[in-house]
Amino acid sequence: MIKQALLAGVVLVAAGVAYLTGVYEDVPVASRWQVQPAAEVPPGAVTVRFSGTSTLLFSDGQTHWMVDGWFSRFGPLHLLVRKIAPDVEAIKRGLEANEVSKLAAVIPVHSHYDHAMDAPLVASLTGASLFGSESTANIGRGLGLEESRIQVFTHRKPVRLGAFLVTPIESRHFEFPDPAMRERALGQKQISAPLVPPVSVFDYRVGEAYILHVNHPRGSFLIVGSAGYVPGALQSLEADVVFLGVGGLGSQTDDYRETFWQETVAAVSPSRVIPIHFDSLTGPAEGDFRGPVKLMSFLSPGLENTRSFLLEKEAANPDLVWQTLPRFGQVILFP
Repeated sequence: MIKQALLAGVVLVAAGVAYLTGVYEDVPVASRWQVQPAAEVPPGAVTVRFSGTSTLLFSDGQTHWMVDGWFSRFGPLHLLVRKIAPDVEAIKRGLEANEVSKLAAVIPVHSHYDHAMDAPLVASLTGASLFGSESTANIGRGLGLEESRIQVFTHRKPVRLGAFLVTPIESRHFEFPDPAMRERALGQKQISAPLVPPVSVFDYRVGEAYILHVNHPRGSFLIVGSAGYVPGALQSLEADVVFLGVGGLGSQTDDYRETFWQETVAAVSPSRVIPIHFDSLTGPAEGDFRGPVKLMSFLSPGLENTRSFLLEKEAANPDLVWQTLPRFGQVILFP
């Protein structure tokens, strides 16, 4: 009887773990927002491809550059108990899916693993320069990227990439409401020496968190890779499109969400909003986007709050166009 009870207990625990780590929530964005890839791209059009989280590939046919360039994926248990390192084969598959072999730059918006871990290898494989904070530079150095290919941002100093003018604006990472998680993920900001993987997920410290403002002769856009803000940081800026990172937003208060909206989207008066960073960090890197696994939704609740908030903003701003991007498909941003 005791053995049978123990066996039954083991089976129940295994079933619970499988449920918590293998069942995904729905994404917190409306299905009607999704646009289809372009069947044909006119010469000179500015296009975007989305790989998940905030990995975005921009091109005007002459210059190609990427935000983050994160393609490795690890299950939740792996992240909790094991060390991690870039998955070279996953990076190669991601670049192939994006149909790109040469990049002018790869730009992580901050230095956490889901933004900056793969970026130096993306740079190595595509001939790109790696731009970002000193912490991102140390991730590059730890992976052997040549110093000549590493460029540390200066706050509000624009970088020219062909016809694209990219201005990094120092901001804040999303503020985790749980004090223990906030201290673990944000308490020690800097990676102060070359980071050589495999390492703990928490060794990828945040560094500086940037919002990117991008001007091109065809149009302007803002990339908010994390749901954080600095009051007044975007004053006097305008953007036609905002790529709005909403990861974790639902776990914050109503006041936080409203202030975040006012300090990002409302501040730059766009005509279009494209949510990003709404998908699972531990799901597959291919196929349909998924929400977090049940375990992650327990650790960081509020998915329904994110969904409700975005739908409320859509209803309150009828002149705003809302879009979500297909994975890897080329979408025309500006004709």
